[in-house]
Amino acid sequence: MREAAVPLRLELHNEPLPMSAPFRIAGRVFEAMPATVVTLRDGAHSGRGEGAGVYYNDDHPDGMRATLEALRPRIEAGLDRESLRSLLPAGGARNALDCALWELEAQRSGLPAWRLAGLEGVRPLLTTFTVGADAPEVMAERAAAYVQARALKLKLTGEAALDAARVRAVRARCPGPWIGVDANQGYDAASLPALLPVLVEAGISLLEQPCRRGSESDLDGIEHVVPFAADESILDLAELDARHHRFDVINIKLDKCGGLTEGLMMARRARELGKQVMVGNMCGTSLAAAPAFVLGQYCDIVDLDGPTFLVQDRTPSVRYEDGFIHCGDEVWGPRTSP
Repeated sequence: MREAAVPLRLELHNEPLPMSAPFRIAGRVFEAMPATVVTLRDGAHSGRGEGAGVYYNDDHPDGMRATLEALRPRIEAGLDRESLRSLLPAGGARNALDCALWELEAQRSGLPAWRLAGLEGVRPLLTTFTVGADAPEVMAERAAAYVQARALKLKLTGEAALDAARVRAVRARCPGPWIGVDANQGYDAASLPALLPVLVEAGISLLEQPCRRGSESDLDGIEHVVPFAADESILDLAELDARHHRFDVINIKLDKCGGLTEGLMMARRARELGKQVMVGNMCGTSLAAAPAFVLGQYCDIVDLDGPTFLVQDRTPSVRYEDGFIHCGDEVWGPRTSP
């Protein structure tokens, strides 16, 4: 018999989360990554979640907060994560609320969220450290400054000759680390073939989101000389089933898919489809990184360096040591409510 819903008190606020330096990708420069923070309280316990949304779907914190505010009566009447998947579509609002429900359940049960997710334990995760798009020599300098990094991700802009110079410059300066590149939809069927031999020559291990969302057919007939990863092309579980066949790796982000609940479902389904699994982030603080860290335990590739780009992180926070991200239960889980 299903338990009766426990009434909740919903608290909402938006935070600006300025970045320590402008960050450039194909077609966009970020100076901040604002987020909506959800807190759920039942009197004895509380749970928090942070969502930034998905900018290319016009999914922004102002709209996310308004969406959740409009649903306040339904949320405060009490709901579980299964009901939430029917209440809200995939996106940042559902992510923030879903993660708050996970932490609330962890507090109520006294169990860490990772155990609720079916894990026997957690391990530190080797993560990429991201270099924003810039002049080749600048990117090489920034990449080398990540002295602890064992894995790097380079942002490209879709300009094949310039991107080739960027890749060569970074690899020459950083011969040891694993390197992936992220085109953020910058290429098409005509321009992509010129880049691929350079990626092979430089020992690049991943090409993320080469084409525009909705133009995945541009990849038809192009040999995957390095693995192709879907980011913007696959947001949630339904899109995974519809579009997986054009990609080797699926990048799951909680802001895209609507929370840890669906993220775990996507990871399982991607495995069934024979795909590698990656976890990424939309920048965000340690409150966003912590549930993604749980998902990362199931992943082949981890890109969870988001908090390192912010002017200020939360306390307690995730830690970065020797190229790995560490996340203790005190960051997000069964703590004592204030």
